[in-house]
Amino acid sequence: MKNKKIVVYPGKRLSLQRHQHRDEHWYIVSGKGEWTLDSKTIELTAGQAVDIPRKSIHRIENSGLENLVFMEIQAGDYFGEDEIERLADDFGRI
Repeated sequence: MKNKKIVVYPGKRLSLQRHQHRDEHWYIVSGKGEWTLDSKTIELTAGQAVDIPRKSIHRIENSGLENLVFMEIQAGDYFGEDEIERLADDFGRI
């Protein structure tokens, strides 16, 4: 298991991605964001949490005016950054 604190600045978003070897649980600490899981999109705010099964396509975009902060708990058999399959990315990491 691995835990990470992630900050997404206003107007920014994570890459559209999936993982083959891990599931993730995201807990929103502060801010708000538009979360996408496969073809479903919902608004998340502080205190809410979501589960991301392995192989699911996902991302989150900060839809507010303050930083979006969430805790990511990873569970699986491999946690390396090279395990992230980026399908779209605003920062040129594909």
